[in-house]
Amino acid sequence: MLFGTLEAGGTKMVLSVGNEQNELLEQVSIPTEAPEKTIPAMIDWFRGKGIVSLGIGTFGPVDLKRESSTYGWITKTPKPGWSDKPLLPPMRDELGIPALIDTDVNAAALAEWKLGAARGLNSCAYVTVGTGIGAGLVIEGKLVHGLVHPELGHMLLRQETQDQTPVGFCPYHTGCLEGLASGPAIEKRWGRKGYELPEDHPAWDLEAAYLAQMCVNMICAFSPEKIILGGGVMQQKHLFPLIRRKTLSLLNGYVQAKEILEDIDHFIVEPGLGTKSGATGALLLAQQAFEETKMNA
Repeated sequence: MLFGTLEAGGTKMVLSVGNEQNELLEQVSIPTEAPEKTIPAMIDWFRGKGIVSLGIGTFGPVDLKRESSTYGWITKTPKPGWSDKPLLPPMRDELGIPALIDTDVNAAALAEWKLGAARGLNSCAYVTVGTGIGAGLVIEGKLVHGLVHPELGHMLLRQETQDQTPVGFCPYHTGCLEGLASGPAIEKRWGRKGYELPEDHPAWDLEAAYLAQMCVNMICAFSPEKIILGGGVMQQKHLFPLIRRKTLSLLNGYVQAKEILEDIDHFIVEPGLGTKSGATGALLLAQQAFEETKMNA
């Protein structure tokens, strides 16, 4: 049995076909252009693949309320041309198969909880640090949605004294996580892309300071059993020990958990599924969509 997966990003769309063994068998990437061009191209790619359902993990904000008339629509997004546009409905209807949608970071969190770095735990937080910053949460074995869905990339932070651009670069908020610590924020602050900066550049100490604040906020607010940091910026592996050290310093012994105090190297970690977390999470959503349809038949 084959399932379709879509990892919808602001820069590219990653389309895959997977199986019941959670293997991704075929994959292609296409640029994210206007929805009028991109969505038909994705539908055409999936035609004839023999998929029985579709799972989508997408950039947002996105309407995740199944009873809503705009379920599966992108809502007010900074991505040009995509605000108030349907994503799931045209793909589901044109392909004639059941489909489920969630945020890209929730999909990644689901995959890491079921199959990756948080396997066997009751909770985890997955944070992607790249073009934007977003976080997905699994609490007591369930993905967190709520009024809309978590927008933890826009949590407000205390600005670091060494930051010469403390208001950040978010068009919506002053001093939010995404505006201070995303990939574009690094480039705007220092005039170079992150991967062009050496490991001893002061950018990384500042980056780690902001990401450590985020980790402390997540620990105090949600008490996840593991924090998983992915995305393009976190390919700078030297960030991890800096973030762990600064997180411990900020907590100052308040959270008395041995997992943090004695073993933080295994508490703040890289994705267990590497760069496949998002696509694998979309595959799990596709499997869920198929099972729900079968049960309701």
